[in-house]
This record gives sequence, structure tokens and C-alpha cells, in this order.
Amino acid sequence: MRFFHDPGKTDTMATIRILSLLLAISLIPACSLLPKAAADKPENWSAAKFYAEASKAMKDGDYEKAIEYYEKLEARYPFGRYATQSQLDVAYVYYKYDEPDSAIAALDRFIKLHPRNPHVDYAYYLKGIVNFNRSLGFIERFMPTDISQRDAGAAMDSFDDFSELVRKFPDSKYAEDARKRLIYLRNNLARHEIHVARYYLDRGAYVAAANRCVYVVENYQRTPAVRDALKIMIEAYDKLGLDELSADAKRVLALNEAKGSFDYLKGDGHDKPLGEKVWEFLELDKN
Repeated sequence: MRFFHDPGKTDTMATIRILSLLLAISLIPACSLLPKAAADKPENWSAAKFYAEASKAMKDGDYEKAIEYYEKLEARYPFGRYATQSQLDVAYVYYKYDEPDSAIAALDRFIKLHPRNPHVDYAYYLKGIVNFNRSLGFIERFMPTDISQRDAGAAMDSFDDFSELVRKFPDSKYAEDARKRLIYLRNNLARHEIHVARYYLDRGAYVAAANRCVYVVENYQRTPAVRDALKIMIEAYDKLGLDELSADAKRVLALNEAKGSFDYLKGDGHDKPLGEKVWEFLELDKN
């Protein structure tokens, strides 16, 4: 029996084989790309990848994306060094993103969860910085104004934060800067009391004015506000007809001036109005 070769059928089979081979070849690179593409999706990121991307976004100033990545990192990998560090880093990003309440909440949480962490001193310091800048406000950070006329709530919070840092971590690398800010804040808190006292004095509330000044003398010794406090006390007591108290205040003022107790206010910029003391804004507000 003889078999006859059918050229058409042979060509068709060859074509099918070639097409099958080409299809198989084309699928090889596609299959190799699938795992890599899946790994590039955030839901498949490792803790290290999340932290790296969040840190990059923070450095690039994309604070919204940094916050998103830090929060996802902690949600998916709540344990380990990356989660711990992200809890601290996200607080700084909140601060830079102008969300001070969220920053403070994050820092309080870090301090509560990690009281023995080697970086917990930074958490206290950053709390102070957040409240320090909140007490300044946006315009005051760049233009010298008398910030002692603002509400003292944030300044007092900042004072408490820095005080706690210095008390708990006196040898911290942040302690020296905290001490400088404490001096600055203490002067401004005292000055704030003087503004309130003058407000009461101008409106005839002499008892309230005198009481504010007594508070300054007792709690803010060796600040520029003490001299003004004594002067307002004298005026208020005179208005009230309390000659004995007025004489006592005059005697204290005269005695301290005679002893040179106020001399430390001269020659170091403390005797200038706060609005002229540009150095505080340029030197202290650099974070």
C-alpha cells in the first residue's frame, strides 16, 4: 500500500506547531512578571518596604502619603522595630503636616507604650516643640511680635513638656535646647500675666490686677516682668486706698533696684520689647 503526501495538510500542521510555539514563548516573560507586579502593590509590601516608602515620602515633603504608609505599616505589622519607629516618625510627620493634635496624640501613645525606649526622650522633646510652635502661631514663627499677648495655654503645655524632659532625662542631647526654651517660655508666661494685669487695671478691676502681679512676683522671680508687676501693684493698691500694701510694694521695688537685682535685665536683650527680639524666632524656632 502506498501513502501519498498531502502538502496542504502538512503545511497546516506546521503552521499550528509554529503558532503554538510562539504562544508558549510569549507567555514565558508574562508569567515571570506576574509575581513582581503583585509584589509592587502596597497590600503585598513587607514592613521594611512600607517603612522605606514612608521615609522617602517624608523626606520628599509628601506628608499625606507618608502618614498613609506609616499607619498601614503599623496596622499590618503591629510588632517589631519598624512598627515602633513608625509610631515615632508619624508624630513628626503630623507635626510637619500642621496637625498638632494628631502629633501630640501619637507622641502620648508612644510614651505610654514604650516608656523605656531609648528614643523616648525625643518624644517628650517633640511634644514640647509641637506646643511651642502652636503657641507662636503661623505668622509669629516668621515675624517678631509680642506673643505674650496670645493665649498662654499652648505655651504652658510646652513649658510642662520641656520641664518633664529635663527632669526625666537631664543628660539627653535635647536637654540643653529644652532649657533655653524653658527660659524663653517662662519670660513670656510672666509677661502674659502682666498683660492681663494691665487689662484689669485699665478697667478698674484693681484687686484682680494686684493679684495677678502678686502671682508674678511669687512664681516668676528673676524675669523681666517682676519690675512691671511691682509697679502695677503700687498703682492698684493706691487706687484701692491700701496705703500699707502700696508702701510695701514700693519698698520692695526700691530695695531691689538699689541692690541691682534688676541689673541682669540690662545689656542682654531682655530689656527690649519682645517684638524686637528677633533672635528668639530665628534661633529657637528652627525645627
